[in-house]
Amino acid sequence: MRRLRHLLLLVLATGVSLGAQSSLPPRESLQVFLLLGQSNMAGRGVLDDEATVPARGVLMLDRSGTWVPAIDPMHFDKPIAGVGLGRSFAATVGQAHPGIVVGLVPAAVGGSPIDSWMPGAIDAATKTHPWDDAIARAKVALVQGTLKGILWHQGESDSTAILAPAYAGKLEALVVRLRQTLNAPDVPFIAGQMGKFEGAPWDDARKTVDEAHRRLPKTATRTAYVSSEGLNHKGDRLHFDTPSLRELGRRYARAYLALTQSGQ
Repeated sequence: MRRLRHLLLLVLATGVSLGAQSSLPPRESLQVFLLLGQSNMAGRGVLDDEATVPARGVLMLDRSGTWVPAIDPMHFDKPIAGVGLGRSFAATVGQAHPGIVVGLVPAAVGGSPIDSWMPGAIDAATKTHPWDDAIARAKVALVQGTLKGILWHQGESDSTAILAPAYAGKLEALVVRLRQTLNAPDVPFIAGQMGKFEGAPWDDARKTVDEAHRRLPKTATRTAYVSSEGLNHKGDRLHFDTPSLRELGRRYARAYLALTQSGQ
């Protein structure tokens, strides 16, 4: 956290771009998307040959705050980070908008409850500050790019009888807080459905959290909900497998494109 704050202060003070690659496009053409949430956003898919081949027109902000070609694992929340949904999301958006470069900002933290996505809050398991770290990284990215969307996949850690009833209000507050903090009142916010896998039936708490995700487009403008219907787990009945994560990324992209092209 201190390192990211130092990097941000350095950029603001000097105006020097981090990792000043001469190949970076103009600011309006580097379209930035934040990847927030817990482990299914961070990605736990098994790495394969495709994962390590840089995707054309897709960059990621690495751990040091430098724009680099996007490869998996993009996240660094835990050593088990693997394939995520970000690259397939970016590729689909890029195909729809030739000429842009998609800049992904990985900032998810596996196991993090929504309460840790508040200013100053700490995630006890990782001893990190999900909100503070994500906002610091976002501000670094926005020196050179333009914020175009926020992707959210989270909820498993709040699917308990105690926490679930308050989840909807916390989610709506998170959308407002992100938009205010990043000075982006209309930026699209897209929430994905938690995995619904055979052999792992949902209890009432998980259904309550899912309903909060489903209702978000009715309670907050320029938001969308992405279904995980038909996707598979990697064997643990919790995390999506590699093909499913890539399909989920494409679904996020289609939701983003529908939201922005419709002018909602």
